[in-house]
Amino acid sequence: MASGYMINRGALTLGIHCQRVCRNISLTQVREKKRWMRAYTYIMAKKLKLEGPPPPKPRSQKPNWDFHAEVQAFNSRLHENINLELLKTAFVSPCYLQAEQDRRQGLGMDSETAALVLRENTQLSMRGAAFTGSFLTDWCRASFPSLPNEGVAAIVGHLTGSDVVCRVAKNLGIEDLTMSAECPIPDEVLCSTFMAVIGALQESSGAERAGFFLRDFLVSQLIGKDLFDMWVVVDPMGLLMEELTHRNFPPPEPRLIRSAGASTVLPLYFVGLYSDKKLLAQGPGETVLAAEEEATRVALRKLYGFTESRRPSDFSPQQQPQHQIAQTICSN
Repeated sequence: MASGYMINRGALTLGIHCQRVCRNISLTQVREKKRWMRAYTYIMAKKLKLEGPPPPKPRSQKPNWDFHAEVQAFNSRLHENINLELLKTAFVSPCYLQAEQDRRQGLGMDSETAALVLRENTQLSMRGAAFTGSFLTDWCRASFPSLPNEGVAAIVGHLTGSDVVCRVAKNLGIEDLTMSAECPIPDEVLCSTFMAVIGALQESSGAERAGFFLRDFLVSQLIGKDLFDMWVVVDPMGLLMEELTHRNFPPPEPRLIRSAGASTVLPLYFVGLYSDKKLLAQGPGETVLAAEEEATRVALRKLYGFTESRRPSDFSPQQQPQHQIAQTICSN
């Protein structure tokens, strides 16, 4: 009884002490967000929905931009030794010079003051495009000697097309360095800038280094590509007959090898092509004609050496001469 009385007395004393302490403490509520934040966010979201996103700005108009430093970094990033003046010229498009001169004349400047010291990249672009076409043509003929001229032209056209060149240029960071009058940069301007970089590399480091550059960044885009995705052949059977006649082989004979589910909604047929009683190729299809066409394309890939199981292209880095290796070791 006495122990219970002492416990109640101690609890009462502690409660009175806590009450006195809490009277001297003032608690304020913190919402972590200002009261105006909700209305402001709603208004900005509504404005974005009505007006749309802001127009894109080129990288040169954003903070922390140094064109000279960016060009040097681009040169080092590619492990190349391109002349900086040529490389800067390669990034200047003709439309940018015209737009800049018009802007300066609109501000009231005379023609002499409005003239720019920069040079456009037209000559470098033409030189780079010519070298790119000749190098890719020679590479295709050396890698696929059985491929006809139409197939070589189709592969070169695919590699030098705007889709492939623009994708490679964007991945290399050329888009941010290109001086253009429009933003986003048009594909034609980006392609010409990429070719101008090739021309600057050829003029600075020679055709060998430019060839290695094209091999590493353009020829590698053929990995995983099918021949007839780049080369449109309307009559594959006629082309196969021409190739076999040129090689003194009898014309191909299609034969149905096997089929499955012929009476269902998903039939499957395998057609084989025979020449001189030898199986050239076989291909599947939902119909006999589709299977015959696929077998013809498989036979053409085998004749041209453009199969999926072909030997991979050599993308290994070039070997340094022995005297350069010795100089490197001595310098270290």
